Amino acid sequence: MEPDIAHVAGLIADQTRSRMLMALMGGKALTATELALEADITAQTASSHLQKLVEGDMLTVRKQGRHKYFQLKNQNIAALLETLLNVSVSLSSLGIKTGPENERLRRSRVCYDHLAGELGVSLFDHLVSKGWVSDNVDDATLTEEGLHYFQSIGFDGAEQKKSKRPLCKACLDWSERRNHLAGRLGQWILDDALSKQWALRDMDSRAIEFTQRGLRLFHQKYQIQPE
Repeated sequence: MEPDIAHVAGLIADQTRSRMLMALMGGKALTATELALEADITAQTASSHLQKLVEGDMLTVRKQGRHKYFQLKNQNIAALLETLLNVSVSLSSLGIKTGPENERLRRSRVCYDHLAGELGVSLFDHLVSKGWVSDNVDDATLTEEGLHYFQSIGFDGAEQKKSKRPLCKACLDWSERRNHLAGRLGQWILDDALSKQWALRDMDSRAIEFTQRGLRLFHQKYQIQPE
């Protein structure tokens, strides 16, 4: 039996559901009420759409107290949405500027659980130039030299091997139209910066704001020469 592509496309094609899915691209779990506000619909209408997305294996739902929290099911769903963003822009006949208009979002933002935007693409290019990551267009591989370096700065390669998720993955950036780093290593880099408070997540968007000190230390950690 062939995969039902039409069913998946139908779930995303609805404008209300697509807005909900995009609201979850930041990796945060949101309630039905919050998603209803994002899609500008009633809570009752939101409930119906969310049920379809959960049944279609695009979202997971977790109950905590009186509330239900919804999230994208996995990185594959996030990657699909990011790809559709790029395709929708490339198919447009308008000479539009790709990506978000908000400069903060263009500079650095969350793509599900990893760093995207100008900073994310710049980091990916740098890792490739250092020979730590090999870029195979649609794929990315952590080199032996790269593994040694990342282990020296705190990355637990042995612990990460327990996960079935790819260690490295090239993700085409919506605004820059070049790759940024996804996968377990991409997630570790973002989590590390946030845990050290080098950067803060925006409460109302996918934007990531690095402090002046945090950006300096981020550059030092990955041996990036500031422009």
